[in-house]
Amino acid sequence: MLVTAGVMLIAAGLIFYLLSKFGFTRMPGDISAEGKNWKFYFPLGTCILISVVLTLLLWLINYFLRK
Repeated sequence: MLVTAGVMLIAAGLIFYLLSKFGFTRMPGDISAEGKNWKFYFPLGTCILISVVLTLLLWLINYFLRK
């Protein structure tokens, strides 16, 4: 179970790395503020998108496993 979780984290990291190379890092709805000596970034839109995609994916997996 730990190995599977590790592989999934590595895969997620690679996916986010590749998406950032293609410019998918800043989604609409992401909050960013910058001051003189500080920077704040909260990816709200990205979190919502990831949540929706994972919910649909897990729902589909659960649906097909119960058949």
